[in-house]
Amino acid sequence: MNKILARNNQPTLGDVDPYDDLSHETPILVQYWQSVLRHRVAIAIIVAVCIAAGIIATLLMTPYYTSTATVEINREQDKVTNVEGVTQAGSTGQNLEFYQTQYSLLESRSLAERVARSQNLATNDAFFETFNVDPDNAGLLTGSANAKTAAQRNERLKLAAKLLQQHINISPIRGSSLVSINFQSPDPMLSAQIANSWVEQFIASNLDRRFSSTADARKFLEEQLADLKQKLEVSERSLSSYADSKQIITLSSEQTAEGKTISQKTLASANLEALNGALAEAIADRILAESEANGRTGNKNALTNIALNNLREERAKIQSEYAKLMVQFEPEYPAAKAIATQIAALESSIAAEEARSRMGTSARYREALDREQKLRAQVNKLKGQFSGERRDSIQYNIFQREVDTNRQLYDGLLQRYKEIGVAGVGTNNISIVDRAQPPENPSSPKLLLNIALAMLAGLGIAAAYVFVMEQVDQTITDPSDLKSKLGIAPLGSIPDLDTDDILLSLRDKKSVVWEAYLSIRTSLAFLTDHGVPRSFLITSTRPNEGKSTSALAIAAVLASTKKRILLIDGDMRNPSLHKMLDEQNTNGLSNYLAGEEDLGKLIRQDALYGFDAMAAGPIPPNAAELLSSTRMRELVAKLIETYDTVIIDAPPVLGLADIPLLADSVEGVIYTIEAGGVKLRGIQTAIQRVRSSHAHIFGGIVTKVQSQHSGYGYGYTYQYSYGSNVPEKT
Repeated sequence: MNKILARNNQPTLGDVDPYDDLSHETPILVQYWQSVLRHRVAIAIIVAVCIAAGIIATLLMTPYYTSTATVEINREQDKVTNVEGVTQAGSTGQNLEFYQTQYSLLESRSLAERVARSQNLATNDAFFETFNVDPDNAGLLTGSANAKTAAQRNERLKLAAKLLQQHINISPIRGSSLVSINFQSPDPMLSAQIANSWVEQFIASNLDRRFSSTADARKFLEEQLADLKQKLEVSERSLSSYADSKQIITLSSEQTAEGKTISQKTLASANLEALNGALAEAIADRILAESEANGRTGNKNALTNIALNNLREERAKIQSEYAKLMVQFEPEYPAAKAIATQIAALESSIAAEEARSRMGTSARYREALDREQKLRAQVNKLKGQFSGERRDSIQYNIFQREVDTNRQLYDGLLQRYKEIGVAGVGTNNISIVDRAQPPENPSSPKLLLNIALAMLAGLGIAAAYVFVMEQVDQTITDPSDLKSKLGIAPLGSIPDLDTDDILLSLRDKKSVVWEAYLSIRTSLAFLTDHGVPRSFLITSTRPNEGKSTSALAIAAVLASTKKRILLIDGDMRNPSLHKMLDEQNTNGLSNYLAGEEDLGKLIRQDALYGFDAMAAGPIPPNAAELLSSTRMRELVAKLIETYDTVIIDAPPVLGLADIPLLADSVEGVIYTIEAGGVKLRGIQTAIQRVRSSHAHIFGGIVTKVQSQHSGYGYGYTYQYSYGSNVPEKT
């Protein structure tokens, strides 16, 4: 007895402090993997269902065809005018905003309505049927176009535009100015038709915007031109009326490049200029005539008179002959006298001719003087007229400047108006690169993609399912939970089999069940410093968790090592050992506790499994009172002197007082837990109750483990079945 108590007070290797260092806990990723393995069947079902649903949904979907048209949108464009306020090219820093604006315009409702209007989709019932849209359900009337009101046609147009917007996709091509316009519909011809129409209407709307952007400017200029034209006409009439009233006759004028008048020639100024010129010539003639008359410049007429010149030439010739004669003869020589007479006659003729010439010079002088005086009188008269005209020209010039100003404004606005009128006729900055063609194959649904998405969805649902089940399922499912959740050492796990199958499998030492319990025997060998505990009981939280079957199996495995093992059925309230061994329950533990001393009558040897067994005996009315006596401790102390190990199949913990009484008689307790059975809180309460009796819990065994719920899965199954197909040597 003292030896048993001493062993009970010794620490055992199987005890695990629930508050011990948690550094050896299973890594979180391993825990996740174990959770996946425990629920792998449900995960496989969920994923399979999702994939099947994806395949079915794909096969039931209406095939859609996508047709693509490609356009090029250039940021820069040709300029045909320098007029500010008209279409201008922006800076490169505005490229992003420009292209984003173009993409938004491509997706705009107004463009969709233009396409719907150009294709007459509002009256095309086949278009609505293609997209399974009933205009009647949308509050619209069908029928001929004449039977529909303008409001109803407008509603149909909006509905058609909405359908177009839902199925159009604008995809800019990265790194280029190209844009793909994709339209998707159940009809490949319709897809190509709408995609091409979308491009055409986009180009047309772009041109409309460019022309309409100058409409306000043209309207303003038209108003200004009309006003300036009226002002110009008024100023010109005022100028003409004033000139007529003042008799200002303008012969010519000079203007600058801007149209400003810088000088004008009137009739008075032209006459004055001409008379001044004539007067200057008359003065010159008068001075010349006066000089000739006074002889200061020589006789000009004499010089220019032919007769006089002839006479002088003849005189010179005769004088030359006379000079020759004088060389040889005297003046009295007859020939010389004759020549002298001729010379005298010529001198007389020359003098007469010169006198006549001088009389002509005086007449010319008087004529020149008279002409000069008349011209001077006319010039003086024109000077008076010109002075009056210049005074009148001050107001005339004011009118002239007003005319020039109005004409400059009018000409400038007229030129601006002409430039704005042609501002939108430059090269369009949008061009079609590829027109849409009817596609041969549908673009959606895509079976492989939908299967992949369904698989991902299934995995997501399965992950959520596993998470919820792990949070909701507060049970023990595999040995790894024993330490993390209960603080006891895991000794092993037993597959989920019926009791009869387990008992039958124990006869085959290469069966999975035998290997499982053999692994537990190995764990028992490390529980104490002397190997397998000399005495221990096996219990559970509630009935039917496999404790009795495990007790018999452990006894059989220990007995296979040629050790003497005694298995006692300590559950006197619901005994089961005699049923598994096919024995009678007439004698047993209850008899000994009641006073029977002959153990030979109570212990039976089982030839099948190789251990001795003591049944529970007749069910007593007061099992707790029998166990509370010292006879139970005395019995165990006596039996361990004969047997290597004494095993007690104890009753469940909850609801009974037997376990604290029985635990005081053995070295420790082995706790069996049904996988997925009792809630964690119930197990913790039961274990706490066992610990409150100062009993050592060597460890736990997880029973009825299903392979799909085991986190150890392949490892345990392979380990237990390894070598089972090798025939045993005889």
